Amino acid sequence: MEHFDASLSTYFKALLGPRDTRVKGWFLLDNYIPTFICSVIYLLIVWLGPKYMRNKQPFSCRGILVVYNLGLTLLSLYMFCELVTGVWEGKYNFFCQGTRTAGESDMKIIRVLWWYYFSKLIEFMDTFFFILRKNNHQITVLHVYHHASMLNIWWFVMNWVPCGHSYFGATLNSFIHVLMYSYYGLSSVPSMRPYLWWKKYITQGQLLQFVLTIIQTSCGVIWPCTFPLGWLYFQIGYMISLIALFTNFYIQTYNKKGASRRKDHLKDHQNGSVAAVNGHTNSFSPLENNVKPRKLRKD
Repeated sequence: MEHFDASLSTYFKALLGPRDTRVKGWFLLDNYIPTFICSVIYLLIVWLGPKYMRNKQPFSCRGILVVYNLGLTLLSLYMFCELVTGVWEGKYNFFCQGTRTAGESDMKIIRVLWWYYFSKLIEFMDTFFFILRKNNHQITVLHVYHHASMLNIWWFVMNWVPCGHSYFGATLNSFIHVLMYSYYGLSSVPSMRPYLWWKKYITQGQLLQFVLTIIQTSCGVIWPCTFPLGWLYFQIGYMISLIALFTNFYIQTYNKKGASRRKDHLKDHQNGSVAAVNGHTNSFSPLENNVKPRKLRKD
């Protein structure tokens, strides 16, 4: 295993250049294998979980959903505030910011972005709650692609470009997640559901986030600095893939004809009911479509 780890590290170094030594020894960052294994386990649960639950009663999970969503709301708010203050203190350049130009402010950004990376592991629970509640129509291609890819991408970001120009997308995403997970938490409380009207605007905010990230990333290509260009090109490509997937999702979910067809079988809440945000409705073919509908427990 040690020989394999060394070979993997050598390969990454040849492909991506030298790793950032400032994160050496940090939890989960020294070796890619734990991140890879977590991703494989996630995909196996996505595949086998609905099969295991097929003949079982769905779980309510209401209490833990409130705690889970509140926790992610507070974590996202913390990351957003710390990123904003770190960027301000370090006088980050919007157009292009290198990874070793702001001293202690860079370290503050790195520490926050580690939590951002780790939060992508926590967010695997979004899918697991769908499985436990037998909302398999919410486990879409978009949903799984987004969740599985982000953890892996951010392992590489944290090891090679853990600050500098990397801050922008994470800052916007943390702000969107404050809105999104607070909505999810409130939707877990039945008495609050009639007052929740802004799910459509969360999806619009996500699309705006991707567009703004492309614009800001492109600035680093047009006016380059010491931030590696290869990472900028990769981010632009990844954002384009998300725009394509989320746009299709938005059209399928919110056009009047599509919304009318789904009105009778979609509930209007996430983490245990269908949410029209983050790719959680069936705008793409479900990955598990052979589950017979069962009467849900009244909770």
